[in-house]
Amino acid sequence: MTSGRAATALGLLGTALVGALTALQVRANGQLGHRIDDSTLAAAFSFGSGLVLIAVIAALTPAGRRGLRALRDGIRGGGIRWWMLAGGLAGAFTVSSQSITAGIIGVSLFTVGFVAGQIVFGVVIDRIGYGPSGVVPVTIRRVVGGAVALLAVGISVTGGNLTGVPWWMLLLPFLAGGGVAWQQATNGRLRGATGSAIAATAVNFVGGTIALVLIAAVHVAVVGLPERWPSDPWPYTGGALGVGYILLSAALVRRTGVLLLVLGSVVGQLATALVLDAIWPAPASPGLGHEVLVALVAVVSVAIVVVPWPHARPGARA
Repeated sequence: MTSGRAATALGLLGTALVGALTALQVRANGQLGHRIDDSTLAAAFSFGSGLVLIAVIAALTPAGRRGLRALRDGIRGGGIRWWMLAGGLAGAFTVSSQSITAGIIGVSLFTVGFVAGQIVFGVVIDRIGYGPSGVVPVTIRRVVGGAVALLAVGISVTGGNLTGVPWWMLLLPFLAGGGVAWQQATNGRLRGATGSAIAATAVNFVGGTIALVLIAAVHVAVVGLPERWPSDPWPYTGGALGVGYILLSAALVRRTGVLLLVLGSVVGQLATALVLDAIWPAPASPGLGHEVLVALVAVVSVAIVVVPWPHARPGARA
């Protein structure tokens, strides 16, 4: 195996790990929001704990300190624009969506809608050249792959147990996926400007935490604090898992591009989601068999984009 192929294989394994960490975070945040019956406070806690962790990493590592200095100098010098600092808002929306929906519809259905949003918005973002890889042409493979991903979403909402679930709860994962595709592109550009994935991740958690803490403070002032909090540690791990996948995404996206990062993470997301839902079924889950069918259709959408078609021009990008 050449060094280039080895690097590509490692990159794809990394994107799958991003997906696995994302699915685990969905379950943790969904469980916390469901068990304290307060999705707003659960999202704020998740982001706040992630901010504490990334602040420690940034302070204790030479790479983190260098990245923060480069961030400061880039802001002062104008090389880093304000919109490059806004990725945390998409992260805040994603964590809020997880806390609201995942405890009800399950990780698998959340993930399918989330993946479809990533694919559809990833095509657009790569086409307009917003990501760090520049303009990536739209090809028939990408269009067909995106259409099949949307088909998976359509199948996912036909489960009988979803009849009582509000329509907006099924739309939120799709919008969250689109937000994360934009967030990954933004993080990649910020990582390129600072030379540090740690700095890009820290910016995300600062912005997201500020937004969510302000919202949670108003919410708590109106309804008060939850009466009970989980005694087991698992629901509180969402922040740490978010730090992991954002750091990894920021490091990978410059090499893989936005869409390939999105597509590579699909397999990790769906495989992990199916395992989690098999162990802990959600109240509105349509059943493991239905979820496996949906996951297979979503994986087909990935294969359509990633696997070369016959007669494709050698070297053409997907």
